[in-house]
Amino acid sequence: MKEAQALSAFAALAQETRLRIVRLLVTAGPKGLPAGAIAKAMDNASSSRMSFHLSHLEHAGLVLSRRDGRQIIYCAQLDALSELIGFLMRDCCQGHPEICAPIERILTCGCTPTKESADV
Repeated sequence: MKEAQALSAFAALAQETRLRIVRLLVTAGPKGLPAGAIAKAMDNASSSRMSFHLSHLEHAGLVLSRRDGRQIIYCAQLDALSELIGFLMRDCCQGHPEICAPIERILTCGCTPTKESADV
């Protein structure tokens, strides 16, 4: 990830609603959520407000959208989020891997695989 991309992503995340949307979509997983469900989770935000925030996140490369019939489904762009974390942590230990150990513990997924994920 280049610095300009990281700056765009951080700028998008530096707003409360957009940060909440990304966290919601990360939790939703690859299936994503319809715009209406996202709006409901954001305190029944108006469609114009959601459109503004989702567009901003999509432009920053943090969210992808797809049409499913009459709905637009949004999902977190997990690769971009991983790259953003990688951008921050690149060269963190400078040859001393013990410095990165606490970060590795935080980033290690503690999830128990579900039947759905095993089938994927």
